[in-house]
Amino acid sequence: MPRPVSRRAALRSLATLPAVVAGLSVRPAPLFAAPQRNRWANAVDRGLQWVARTQSPIRGNWTAGNYPTAMTALAGTALLCSGSTTTQGPYAQNIRRAVDYLLTKSRSNGLIGDPHTDNRYTYGHGFSMLFLSQVLGEEQDEEMRQLLIEVLTKAVEFTCWAQTTSGGWGYVSAKDGNDFDEGSTTITQVQGLRGCRNAGIPVPAEVIERAKNYIYICKNPDGGISYSSTNRGSSRPAITAAALACLYNAGDYSSEHIPDMLEYSRRTLHRLSDDARMYGHWHYTYLYYSQVIYRQPRDEWEPFRDRLYERIVSEQNDQGYWTGTVGPIYVTSLNLIMLQLDQGYLPIFER
Repeated sequence: MPRPVSRRAALRSLATLPAVVAGLSVRPAPLFAAPQRNRWANAVDRGLQWVARTQSPIRGNWTAGNYPTAMTALAGTALLCSGSTTTQGPYAQNIRRAVDYLLTKSRSNGLIGDPHTDNRYTYGHGFSMLFLSQVLGEEQDEEMRQLLIEVLTKAVEFTCWAQTTSGGWGYVSAKDGNDFDEGSTTITQVQGLRGCRNAGIPVPAEVIERAKNYIYICKNPDGGISYSSTNRGSSRPAITAAALACLYNAGDYSSEHIPDMLEYSRRTLHRLSDDARMYGHWHYTYLYYSQVIYRQPRDEWEPFRDRLYERIVSEQNDQGYWTGTVGPIYVTSLNLIMLQLDQGYLPIFER
């Protein structure tokens, strides 16, 4: 009788398979009867089904240009937001395949991604840390739990190693010969680190503190956050919203910097203006700003949520996905994460 192949061994085999173009058709996942149905639920169902259909059934990834790791982590996070896990729910198989794909991308130095094909690999690394850390708590297979812990521990070590002298992160590791820092990749790393820490993975407190101080250093007199500590320029609404969400994740709700940053964000973003496209993609901006307002009192969150959701739903096409800068997987995943915040399934987004 042949011996059963462990999932860990199967992952090693998967890593050697040739790339498969994402978008191959698989049977749509059934509608998921979420515990809190609302008037946006049908749009969410259609979007989730489209995401599930466009996953590569062989490798388990989604692609958009040179960013398969980032897109897979974001799409997997959107599916997790529905309440499915690796073991239950209509998207369990999709989430499992996404986890397996990202585990095969873990390198010996801890990076989750491929520096040879992705010239901004810190994005994929940060999003992957966040996604896998949210999966860890629901993983019931002990061997896979241990593998996730090993991969995430190494990923945290890589992120700490990649931090710039200013306390932020750039598109690549500072130890790879580029000590450049940039706000949006810094946010991605810190949110990933907080997800890992919340999941029980050791994260040095000083790394988080240095990152928080980096954000404070980038704060301008108008309350907004600039592009980087060295290339300041004007405040950027997208990075300011992301920095606020990041500080909330780090447990900072009341420092002296928060009121100014919150007021700047409300002033520039609360009207859902297309001006948010300036210095940042609209969907990226509102992915983070929605997390900020979600943590405010309900009498602020709910009116804003209704306006945001109505706009997002109105832009969904007949096939169930959304289009925009970076591609449909990116935009659809971000929209689905926003549309499911009230479900409260992911610890990183809890109030």
